[in-house]
Amino acid sequence: MDIHLVLEWLIWIVDGFSVLVIIWGVVVAAFMFFKSEFAKKAVTDKMISRQLIRAKLGSYILLGLEILIAADIIGTIANPSINEIVLLAVTVLIRTFISFFLNREIKEAQELAQDQA
Repeated sequence: MDIHLVLEWLIWIVDGFSVLVIIWGVVVAAFMFFKSEFAKKAVTDKMISRQLIRAKLGSYILLGLEILIAADIIGTIANPSINEIVLLAVTVLIRTFISFFLNREIKEAQELAQDQA
């Protein structure tokens, strides 16, 4: 079996897994959101719950982005051209930038939820 074909399949699997992780995070966050919103809690408790839900969803999105970066690295190994390397560098830079700010927002949401608790 050709190694490039195996790597292409591996890229599809890893990409698909990253999408599943993000979708799962959305499902978990939606479940938590509806559970919190329909519970008989004080408004401030619901605000705390929303901050924690945002942090949880953000963590799933971050994990999905990290898995996508792994798929891009595998793709560059499969096709190591200068074009692919530059594309990988730009993609990793953009995703790292997004991850940095998303991670910062998750920490802020957790701290806000702890302060309000």
